[in-house]
Amino acid sequence: MTPSNPHLAPVDVPDATALARVQQLCDLTEPYASGPAEEELFAAAMAETNAWHRDRSPFFRGLYDGDRPETPYGAPLIHANFFKRHEVLSIPMDDVDLHLTSSGTTGQKSQMFFDTWTIRSAQRMVARIFDHNGWITPDQEVNYLLYSYEPARDLKLGTSFTDNYLCDFAPARQVEYALRNTGNGHEFDPFGSIAALRRFAEDDVPVRILGFPAFLWFTLERMSAMGLPPLRLPEGSLIILGGGWKGHTDRQIGKHELYERVTEQLGVPSERIRDTFGSVEHCIPYIECAHHNLHAPVWSRVFIRSTRTLEPLPYGEKGYLHLVSPYITSVPAQSVVMGDLASLHPGEECGCELTTPWFTVHGRAGVSRNRSCAVAAAELMKGMS
Repeated sequence: MTPSNPHLAPVDVPDATALARVQQLCDLTEPYASGPAEEELFAAAMAETNAWHRDRSPFFRGLYDGDRPETPYGAPLIHANFFKRHEVLSIPMDDVDLHLTSSGTTGQKSQMFFDTWTIRSAQRMVARIFDHNGWITPDQEVNYLLYSYEPARDLKLGTSFTDNYLCDFAPARQVEYALRNTGNGHEFDPFGSIAALRRFAEDDVPVRILGFPAFLWFTLERMSAMGLPPLRLPEGSLIILGGGWKGHTDRQIGKHELYERVTEQLGVPSERIRDTFGSVEHCIPYIECAHHNLHAPVWSRVFIRSTRTLEPLPYGEKGYLHLVSPYITSVPAQSVVMGDLASLHPGEECGCELTTPWFTVHGRAGVSRNRSCAVAAAELMKGMS
């Protein structure tokens, strides 16, 4: 534990009586603890969260009290796309501490609202997973290359918020952005990214690369096309990716091929390259283990549902990704069905030290007009190869 880090500091639920078990669950410090006691606590916390939203959201009360199929922990299923068309809160607007969206400048956006408890609780989960992996280094400066949006006035994208937050875990010597703010949007800057990597390789502090994997891949491709020799980033460098390849699946490569190229061209070993999964509708952090699998942390449960019937599927079968967590008090999004196809696997099939189940994302289900922030970002790469 790194108690001096402010992101590990205590945070209180909005109502200590109504949400006592939610507080207790989210206060668990071991991010991958599992067992009967944790399961009992999780179920009790879900019951509290369901009651919280039933009492405060007419929308959720209608779902909860109506005819509905049996679901884990009694929470009705809500598809993530619902939040692209509706703003549903369980708190007064005056209690909203943060408003984030899930898409770029065009297309449908999920509008998610967070009270202080919800966003700080989610941030503390990220901090605990980073602490678990030894990635909180308050005494070690690093150079950052962010494959995400350079800050701009009124920018509310969840990915930009997350990547900037991750910079809090190690002090910054320099910060460079791959998606530059032009004053009229953002543009991908491959040459600036290459220049930053070459400069950082000559520095004496580790490098942290955060953001969309597609941009990192296109940077490596551009380096090869320019005939640039491989770099060796300083020891201790770390790459945390997120956002996927949505919108450019025709150019997508497998993650292990990407990791091999990163090691070859930047000198970062595979165990220091981790992909992540997250969404603005469900802010629980899913971060790859050293074997590159996405394990469920103690604060969430993962299910897979049939694309035809929404019935739960067994381990190994592909279906909709269904994510459950009682942490959120601002919006009734404690049981969200994503548009991603995934499969779930028992913890022991991974081979790492973690025992919780893990999932693999196989892509988006179907074709839709909905666009994530990764889609909007990928469009900036059109014409660049």
